[in-house]
Amino acid sequence: METDRILTPVRAQLPLGLIPAGSTNVLAHSLHGVPHVITATLHIIMGHVQLVDVCTFSTAGKLLRFGFSAMFGFGGRTLALAEKYRWMSPNQRRDFAVVKALAKLKAEDCEISFLPFNSSDDVENNQSLSLPLDCNDQWQMIQGQFLNVSIMAIPCLCSVAPRGLAPNTRLNNGSMALIIARNTSRPEFIKHLKRYASVKNQFNFPFVETYTVEEVKVHPRNNTGGYNPEEEEDETASENCFPWNVDGDLMEVASEVHIRLHPRLISLYGGSMEEMIPK
Repeated sequence: METDRILTPVRAQLPLGLIPAGSTNVLAHSLHGVPHVITATLHIIMGHVQLVDVCTFSTAGKLLRFGFSAMFGFGGRTLALAEKYRWMSPNQRRDFAVVKALAKLKAEDCEISFLPFNSSDDVENNQSLSLPLDCNDQWQMIQGQFLNVSIMAIPCLCSVAPRGLAPNTRLNNGSMALIIARNTSRPEFIKHLKRYASVKNQFNFPFVETYTVEEVKVHPRNNTGGYNPEEEEDETASENCFPWNVDGDLMEVASEVHIRLHPRLISLYGGSMEEMIPK
C-alpha cells in the first residue's frame, strides 16, 4: 500500500520541552501530571525524558498531520461549534458547545476497521515503524451508528477527565485506545460523559466498546458530513466534510481517515506516568 511507503517518520533524537498553554493541552497534562508551568519547567531542568508514541493521520495516502489523540462524531462536532464562538472565554465556549451539540445529538453511519494490538511486539526494537505486509488478515471491522469515536495514544488527562479520557493507555506502550459509543438515548450518553469527571468506570455501559489497537481506519458511509438543507443550518462542518478533534485542533476531512501509531517516535520532557495517574 502506498501509505505504508510514504509514512515512515524518523524517530526524534533531541528531547523537546512542552510548556502547558491553552485549555485543550492534554499532552502537557498527560506528560506532567498537572497543567502547571513550573512543574513542566522543573522536568526540563532535571532532564526527565519520556519517549512518547505518536500517530499519523492520513487520507487517500496523503499525510494530514501528526498527533496524539482524536475524536470523531460528538467530540469533533463540539469542537467545530466552539470554534465559531472564539469571542467567548475558553470555558464558556466549551460548555456552550457541549450543550448545543447534545441538543443536536446525532449518530454517524460509519465503518471502522482496526488492527488489534499485538502485545508480543517488541516496541523497543521497532526501528522501522512499519507493519508487516502479511498482517491484512488480522484486521477487524465493525459498522453501525456511532455517537462518538475516540482514538488515543496517550491517557489525555484534562480538567474534565482527571483520570484521563483513555485512562488505560500510557505514553509509550505502543498501542492506542479505540473507544466507541454506539447510538443510544441522549440521557444515557450524558451519563457516560459525566462519568469522565468521577472515579467510576466511564466505559461500563452497554453501548460503549473499547479496543486496544495499532491502526484504525474510520470510513463514514454517508458522504454529506451530516448536512441536510431541510434542517437548521449545520454549524459543525463544511458541506461534505466531517469535523475531527485532533489534539484540540479542528480537522475537516471528507473521506476515510487512517490513523497509524508510531511507537516511541518522539522524546519529550516529562514524569513517570505510573506515579502521576490518580488511582
